[in-house]
Amino acid sequence: MTRVQINFIERLCLLIFSVCLAGAGAGQAPAGPFTPRASLLRYWDQHIANSLPKPAFLLSKASPLGAVDAAAFAKLAARGALPDHLPAFCAAAGLLCFPDLAPSLEKHPADSDFASYSNKNFTNYGTDRLGGLDSFKNYSDGLNVIVDTFRRYSRDSSGHDDRFANYGSDGNLVDQSFQSYAGGAAGGTGEFKNYNPGVNVPNLNFNNYGSGATGRPQNFAAYTDETNAGAESFSNYGKSGDGSPNKFTEYASDSNVINSGFNGYSQAGNGANDTFTNYGKEGNVPENNFRNYGDGGNGISDGFANYRDQSNVGDDSFQSYAKNSNSAKVNFANYGKSFNVGTDKFTGYGQGAKGQKIGFKGYGVNNTFKEYGKSGVTFALYANATGVAASAMAVSGRAVNRWVEPGKFFRESMLKKGTVMPMPDIGDKMPKRSFLPRTILSKLPFSTSKLPELKRIFHAGDNSSMESMMANALAECERAPSAGETKRCVGSMEDMIDFATSILGRDVEARSTESTAGSKQEVMVGTVKGINGGMVTKSVSCHQSLFPYLLYYCHSVPKVRVYEADLLDPKTKVKINHGVAVCHIDTSAWSATHGAFLALGSRPGQIEVCHWIFESDMTWTIAD
Repeated sequence: MTRVQINFIERLCLLIFSVCLAGAGAGQAPAGPFTPRASLLRYWDQHIANSLPKPAFLLSKASPLGAVDAAAFAKLAARGALPDHLPAFCAAAGLLCFPDLAPSLEKHPADSDFASYSNKNFTNYGTDRLGGLDSFKNYSDGLNVIVDTFRRYSRDSSGHDDRFANYGSDGNLVDQSFQSYAGGAAGGTGEFKNYNPGVNVPNLNFNNYGSGATGRPQNFAAYTDETNAGAESFSNYGKSGDGSPNKFTEYASDSNVINSGFNGYSQAGNGANDTFTNYGKEGNVPENNFRNYGDGGNGISDGFANYRDQSNVGDDSFQSYAKNSNSAKVNFANYGKSFNVGTDKFTGYGQGAKGQKIGFKGYGVNNTFKEYGKSGVTFALYANATGVAASAMAVSGRAVNRWVEPGKFFRESMLKKGTVMPMPDIGDKMPKRSFLPRTILSKLPFSTSKLPELKRIFHAGDNSSMESMMANALAECERAPSAGETKRCVGSMEDMIDFATSILGRDVEARSTESTAGSKQEVMVGTVKGINGGMVTKSVSCHQSLFPYLLYYCHSVPKVRVYEADLLDPKTKVKINHGVAVCHIDTSAWSATHGAFLALGSRPGQIEVCHWIFESDMTWTIAD
C-alpha cells in the first residue's frame, strides 16, 4: 500500500470518527472488550493478587472513551494534532478545558438593569452615558469553571451613576479580568460591591477603576474576600483623578494562601480625599504586595486603616506611600499587626514629599522600614523584632483555630467508640475529570520544561489560570520528596496501580470514606477497626491535583496507622457513613506553620496528627 493510500485511509477514519462523535454525544462510550475501561479491568486483574470487589468510586473515574475514539485521539496525540481537535477531545474524554471566548459585540440601551450574565467576554457597557443610572447585579456567579473578561463599564460617562453588585462570586477555578470601570468619567457616583468573593483557585486582574475621573465619588466595597489558594492583582484605582474622593473597604480579607498585588491607588491625583480600610485582613499565609498609594498627588488627603491586620505569617511588601506628593495629609493606622508574625517590608513613606503632614500609628514586628520622609513624619508605635507588642500576641489564643476548619485534623485518641467530634467538609471541590488511557497519556508531555507545549495543546494563554494550574501541578510533581517520602504523579489508573503495588506488593486494597454524609456537622464514632491490627503500617495515599485530565499525587510516608470507623448521628446513633482515617505518627519533618499545629496547638514531632480521607481521595493498604 502506498503512502498516499495510507494517508487517505487515515483521513477517512478521522472524518468518520468526527461524524460519529458529533452524533453520539460526548461521554457516551460504547461498551466492548477493546475500550479503555475494559483494558483497565484486565490490567487490574493481572496486577492485583486478590479478588476483592473493585471500588466503584475509583472505577467511576476511568476513561469514558470508546475504542474507536481512544484510537483516533491517540493517533492525533502522536502527531501533535490534538490542539486542532481540543473541544471534541475534552468533551469525549471527560477533561477540564477552558472555552475559547470571543469578545461580545452586543449593544445595550441606556440605563440597563442586568440581573444575570454568564461566561462571556463583555466588551462595552455604558460608554459615554449622560446622566441616568446603570446597575449590574450578577456576572458569572456561582459557576464551577469561570473564564471571561469585562472590558469597559461607564467609560467617559458624564453625571452618570453606576452600581455593580456581584462579579464572579463563589466560583471554583476562576480566570477573570475586569479592564476598566468609569475611566475618564465626570460627575456621578460609582459603587462596586463584590468582586469574586468566596472563590477557589482564582487568577484575577482588575485594571483601572475611576482612572482620570473628575468630581466623582467612588466606593469599592469588597475584592476577593474569603478566597482560597490563587493569585490576584489590582492596578490603578483613581489614578490621575481630579477632586474624586475614593473609598476601598476590603481587599483580600479572610483569604487563604493568596498572592495579591495592588499597584497604584490615587496615584498622581489632584485634591483627592481617599480612604483604604482593610487590605489582607485576617489572611492565612498571605503574600501581599502594595505599590504606589497617593504617589505624586497634589493636595491629597489619604488614610490607610489596616494592612494585613490579624494575619497569620506570610510575606508582604509595601512600596511608596505619598511619595513625591505636594501638600499631603496622610495617615496610616495599622501595618502588620499579626498574631503569628510574618515578614514585612515598607519602602518609601512620604519620601520626597513637600509640605506633608504624615502620621503612622502602628507598625508590626519583625519588619523593615526604609526610605521615609525625614520631616513632617511621625510614628506613634513601632514594634521591632525584640519588642513584640502584647496586643499582637493577646489574640493568639482566640485565633489559634481561625484558619483550620474544625475536625480537619485530630488526635488518634479521638478514634474511640462514643467520641463526638466535628466532621469537616470532606466533599470533592475539584472539577469533575476522568483519567486518560495510557495509549494517549504516554504521548502527551508532562514536565515543566514542556509547559509551552502543554499550553499549546490545552489552549492556555499566557498568565492564564490554565497555565498557572498546570505549572503548579508540575512543580509539585517534580519537587524532591520530603524525608522518608516516596512519590509519583499518575494520570492513568494503570499508573496508580503500578505505584501502589511497587510500594505495598500485589495484595492491596484502595480505601476511601464512603460518602460525604456528616460533613460540616458533629458525628459520633462507632465501631473502629485498625488496618493491620492497628499497627504502624505502610500506605499509599493519593490526592487529586488540578490538571486538565484527572491527575493524582500519590505518596507513601513512613510511620502511619490507618483506621476505618462507622460514623453515627450523635442524636439517633444511626450509622450515616463509614470513614477512613490516616494517622501520621511522625510529624517531625512538617512545617511549624502547618494547619494541624494551628488547630491542635503543638509543634512538629511532638504529636501525631490524624485526618479523614476526603471524597475522591484514597489510601492504598495491604488487603485486610
